[in-house]
Amino acid sequence: MNSNYFIDSHCHLHDEEFFAPKERDELVRRALENNVKKMILIGTYFEDSFSARDFAISRDESREHLFWSFGVHPSEWKREREAPDFRIEKPIAIGEVGLDYHYLDESDNPEKEIEEQKKLFLEMIELAEKYNLPMIFHVREAFNDFFEIIDNHPKIRGVVHSFTDSKKNLEKCLEHGFYIGVNGLATYSTLPLPPLEKILLETDAPFLAPVPHRGEQNESSFIPDIANWLAYKLGVSVEEVAEQTTQNCHDLFYL
Repeated sequence: MNSNYFIDSHCHLHDEEFFAPKERDELVRRALENNVKKMILIGTYFEDSFSARDFAISRDESREHLFWSFGVHPSEWKREREAPDFRIEKPIAIGEVGLDYHYLDESDNPEKEIEEQKKLFLEMIELAEKYNLPMIFHVREAFNDFFEIIDNHPKIRGVVHSFTDSKKNLEKCLEHGFYIGVNGLATYSTLPLPPLEKILLETDAPFLAPVPHRGEQNESSFIPDIANWLAYKLGVSVEEVAEQTTQNCHDLFYL
């Protein structure tokens, strides 16, 4: 497989809260011009997930470039939900899902929120197991509970999106066989890095723009900036970063 191109493994280009319909098409065009040939549109709740689906399959030419995931973000645990219907199109992953305890201090009932987040996470794991899909994990300040849950589901495979924790927890993620999402945060922080064979490039667009675009709205065309920084940090060529991270995406998501 010729994999000397980039994949944005995590973006929200479909989200009309940030991107107007015409702007979304322009974002995809710019990404393709910058050798970002595939983009995964990430769902964060039911309606958002199916918005990602609809944008991904809206045109025949999109199907080789745009993919989508179904998920309910831990912060969306209060939203009504039901069993999803994948008869129109099956997602390539379940995500982004997981646990996020960052704002528990602002919660009226933090114990209930933790319980509900865990319940939601287990529902998402059951979906992944039912459809034999990889998972896209969002985990923030909750790794102890995350590992406790995931240890009971050893067949689950996935990527820890936007990892921002300790080297110890990074190593535990790698021991579980998970890939690690590296995005613009890495270009202006001191986060621990996994080996290249476990990295997926991601933007999280419109958030977390990398150097030299800090302060701008992020987009998939900025992936090469992250790759250039990563190549410098790891002492390898940008071409090697492109080939290995793209292969990693294909191995996890069967693109």
